[in-house]
Amino acid sequence: MVKYKILYSKLALKDAKKLSSANLSPNAKELIEIIRKNPFQNPPPYGVTPQARGQKLVGNLSGTYSRRINIQHRLVYEVKETDKVVRIHRMWSHYGE
Repeated sequence: MVKYKILYSKLALKDAKKLSSANLSPNAKELIEIIRKNPFQNPPPYGVTPQARGQKLVGNLSGTYSRRINIQHRLVYEVKETDKVVRIHRMWSHYGE
């Protein structure tokens, strides 16, 4: 099985610090491992909450996917299938707080 390479935007790296201070890093790390193996996996593996399923986004986020870290925050990512790369854009809310 080929694992995807994970790349982070500058905003995602800033978001990682927020996740850490909010004690949400373990949730995000679990999702990133799922995405590393298969960014299109739906439903997620046993033991992962149903809200963690990936959703293809529309509008100005068209071409990206979203998975819930918790009820408020989402991990937003884009997949470059030909290069086997996942670029994580955000790991906080994507609703423009």
